[in-house]
Amino acid sequence: MLDALFFAGLVLYFVAMILQFLGASFKKDNLKKYAWWVFLAGFACSTLYLIVRGIKAGRFPMSNQFEFAATFSFGIALMLIILKERVKADWLVTAAIPMVFLILSYAAFQPRGIKELMPALRSVWFVFHIGTAAFSYAAFILAGAAGIRYLYTEKKDKNSPELEDIDFMIYRLIALGLLLLTVTIISGAIWAEQAWSSFWTWDPKEVWALITWLLYSIFLHLRMNRKWKGHRMAVFAIVAVPVVLFTFVGVNTLMPGLHSYGAVINYYLM
Repeated sequence: MLDALFFAGLVLYFVAMILQFLGASFKKDNLKKYAWWVFLAGFACSTLYLIVRGIKAGRFPMSNQFEFAATFSFGIALMLIILKERVKADWLVTAAIPMVFLILSYAAFQPRGIKELMPALRSVWFVFHIGTAAFSYAAFILAGAAGIRYLYTEKKDKNSPELEDIDFMIYRLIALGLLLLTVTIISGAIWAEQAWSSFWTWDPKEVWALITWLLYSIFLHLRMNRKWKGHRMAVFAIVAVPVVLFTFVGVNTLMPGLHSYGAVINYYLM
């Protein structure tokens, strides 16, 4: 049942991505409407999958690379739904749905077995630390998607009134992501002191989380103090995405450390 739910969500996201692309390319509103319904069906399957997996595991499903990727994808999808339904950011859908699909596709290539939590992960900080990390990454990814939309809209019409809304959305998403990442780093430091008797160990994951934090802090500094807006900030939001993905994927793959339990049982803190 679990695998059926997971792959049903993955397939539905793929179908939604294709329908949305066709609808946007050929200006077919009906196709875009169907794409959104299919996307919501995929989200329902993915959400149900995480709930059932969590019940079966007896914990929140965020303890290894597969589960974190699935939660990461869920976070992007949830934020997209909120932005579309509450803020009417329909323009974000075409660029964001592929992000949801790609992150969940990455999860599909990870081991999906359910195992007991290792001692270092049994903490009250478990959900708080990892959950804020997943949603901060999701906000940054959506900011990148909004950046792509900004450049596309600007190319079509440099005077489009939509550009200001997109620019402000990029700013808000990055501000939210940075706030959540700050909570992630602080809670991680507290957890690290409890687990390893040190608030900071210069572990590769910690270093790259700090690099990501500094990068987006520069964005906010330029935005708020230098009053930078528009094209160059959209480019900044896009260029910063690979740093987020490297912090998520690259560090665990290429730079094993205290946050990587892959050499033993493929468990991770973030």
